[in-house]
Amino acid sequence: MVATEYNSPQKIIDNMHSAVLVLDQNLQVACMNPSAEMLFHISNNRAVNKNIAELIIDEADFLKRLKCSIISAHPYTVYDDKLKTHHHETIDVDYSVSPIQYKQDGKFLLLEFIRLKSQHKHLHDDSILSQYEASKSLLRGLAHEIKNPLGGIRGAAQLLERELDENDRQFTQIIINEADRLKDLLDRMVGPKDIPAKSKINIHKILEHVRQLVLAENQHITIVADYDPSVPELYADESMMIQVILNITRNAVTAVKSNKSQAVIKFKTRTERNRKVGTKSHPLIARIDIEDNGCGVLEELQEKIFMPMITGHADGTGLGLSIAQTLVQQHSGLIEFSSHSGKTIFTLLLPLKIPNGDDL
Repeated sequence: MVATEYNSPQKIIDNMHSAVLVLDQNLQVACMNPSAEMLFHISNNRAVNKNIAELIIDEADFLKRLKCSIISAHPYTVYDDKLKTHHHETIDVDYSVSPIQYKQDGKFLLLEFIRLKSQHKHLHDDSILSQYEASKSLLRGLAHEIKNPLGGIRGAAQLLERELDENDRQFTQIIINEADRLKDLLDRMVGPKDIPAKSKINIHKILEHVRQLVLAENQHITIVADYDPSVPELYADESMMIQVILNITRNAVTAVKSNKSQAVIKFKTRTERNRKVGTKSHPLIARIDIEDNGCGVLEELQEKIFMPMITGHADGTGLGLSIAQTLVQQHSGLIEFSSHSGKTIFTLLLPLKIPNGDDL
């Protein structure tokens, strides 16, 4: 009976969506849940018995409050705090601290990060999402108005071609080819309309396919693979997933060309439990990170990077990320990113099937 009584808090903590740690009276980690593992990039097994000062560093006031709570047994909440993690990343958070009975002996604190303002940029914000949809609607209308006269120009060029001798037909071919190119560009602007043809696919096979393709085109770049072989198969459209990863990777290739030392791109796969994607929580998701050590995304572009025709490259169309986001959303997923000079990470979040469960 005793084991059951004191194991139940662990089960509750593991199933909480927020990042939670239990600290003992010496402020050493007694346990952390999967969300905290993701926040601090460390497993529960490695974190246990580490002092919280090893995970949240250079924060004297933060530690002072924890010590006072241990002594006084009083809970408290802190709003809009900035804390530095052991990876030297600053996180903006609200967090609460509560004395709890975790085991039979000793004093324990429950440290819960109740709101985390991540550095990841995404489309969760309603205003940004509405701007994204408004831009897509405007482009659809614009594309329709342009494609009608464009078809007329192409047809007229074909008729004219019949009246010209062979030497002069090169000019009508230029008109026809350019009209076809513009039509293809317009089709890409309004986004993919195909319904995903989903089947079970191995995400590592797709990543390797893209990796080999990009390396064949760019011999000066190193692409590092950090795969978790336990990631289950995805239920997705293979060609669409190739397009998504290829679009993001080619952007990374452009970014790392500015790196004068070594241009490196990293593919990383992991699974996450109890993760919210958009407004829906999923028991299990696949996380695919595409990281580069390039110049980073310009600050003024970060809030609208997934909108059509937005690009930081002189020769870019601004369509690659918009199309990639649309394709991933067709799989109930989302693309997020974080970026600063020397490190940009685009993250694909894709729901996975659970054993004996429905599609997520």
